Amino acid sequence: MAIVTLKEILKDAQNRKYGVGLFNTVNLEMARAIIGAAEEEKSPVIIGLAEVHIPYGDLSTLAPIMVKFAREAKVPVAIHFDHGMTFNLILKAMHLGFSSVMYDGSSLSYEENIRNTKEIVKVAHALGVSVEAELGHVGGAEGGGDDGHEAHYTKVSQATDFVDKTEIDALAIAIGTAHGEYITKPKLDIQRLIDIRREVSVPLVLHGGSGLSDNDFRGCIQNGISKVNIFTDMSVTAVKTIARTLGANTDMSQCKNENEIVQLIAQSVAKQLSNQSLKISYPDLINITMQGIKEEVISKMRLFGSSNRA
Repeated sequence: MAIVTLKEILKDAQNRKYGVGLFNTVNLEMARAIIGAAEEEKSPVIIGLAEVHIPYGDLSTLAPIMVKFAREAKVPVAIHFDHGMTFNLILKAMHLGFSSVMYDGSSLSYEENIRNTKEIVKVAHALGVSVEAELGHVGGAEGGGDDGHEAHYTKVSQATDFVDKTEIDALAIAIGTAHGEYITKPKLDIQRLIDIRREVSVPLVLHGGSGLSDNDFRGCIQNGISKVNIFTDMSVTAVKTIARTLGANTDMSQCKNENEIVQLIAQSVAKQLSNQSLKISYPDLINITMQGIKEEVISKMRLFGSSNRA
């Protein structure tokens, strides 16, 4: 099936009130798991690479893999460059075949965010590429951070003006979510979401989705979110899958973050190896981990309501 743009893949989601997952990848195995889940669920999907993850998965190396998988997929696939902040990398992603880019100017002044976003949109639309931008500022950083703060929430009064002046195809909003793992339970401002949805016509995007409850997701999608970004939940699932496979019988409930989980598992696995009781090949471990990620993606697709929508 042909690669689609973000604008195309979110049109039906917005009209029929379901969510499409953006699942970021850092390697071939994650990409295979994401596309495999989408085909199994007959779900449209957005596969992405975040600029902050480039040290783990080089753009020039991953782009051809992502494009190949998307072209060969049996479902609609948008290829998205997530949280792009560097103009040259955003432009490079477009030329490497990404059908969608996000420009993240959320840490800039309102006027500068508009000015820079307009420049990205001008180039992207000339190339047939969709653009997502962020208004307000989602807490933390991709891959870990603190919760959001109300001072950084998207201002309803600015939403229409921002969309009209930039001509973006999707708007990422801040309503109380945060990137990475949550330190405290998030408090989502659903009324703010409802008010923004009433004011703007483009699809709305929820960043910092990993760690929310099922009811949080349902409430956001019912009230206007069309795209949900996921990475941390897949990463944690991969680590826990490795732990189970390697016989790391440890209680991870007291771990505060992914780093503590990894350290605990490493200690447990080291004990297993010292007993020489562990017999598993690296290729087998890759496939088992990939299956764990796939199952996590499938669970999110069912939760978002995108299964059987392709």
